[in-house]
Amino acid sequence: MSGDHIDLTHNQELVLRALTAKGKPMSAYAILADLQDEGLKAPLQVYRALDRLIAHGLVHRLESLNAFVACATPHSHGTAPIVFTICEGCGTVTERPDSAIGKRIAAICDLEGFHAERETLEIHGECAHCAESAPHLHR
Repeated sequence: MSGDHIDLTHNQELVLRALTAKGKPMSAYAILADLQDEGLKAPLQVYRALDRLIAHGLVHRLESLNAFVACATPHSHGTAPIVFTICEGCGTVTERPDSAIGKRIAAICDLEGFHAERETLEIHGECAHCAESAPHLHR
């Protein structure tokens, strides 16, 4: 993506703007609910926009949540697997590329003769802010 201009459709721009404004994972139906006043009326419109935004590297699908987030670091796509930390308390998601994990995943795949199509790691837990807010809940 490095500096490439991407022409987005109106629906793609709306969906990306909704995800960016929310700043947290959203289901396709939550996106649709937010955008109905903007003219999106059917889930298929949202799913088509999401598919293209994912293909452009602007959005990620969080498999474990069946939800979507705007990409925090579009420049990193293709260079390393993405590691997401997902806070169970506040819903904050952070995104980090990690080439060391990528090398380890490649080694595992090589051992198995497996050809990976995508490499994403989702880690669920509690962010520092939530842990600080409720220290009595921790060991």
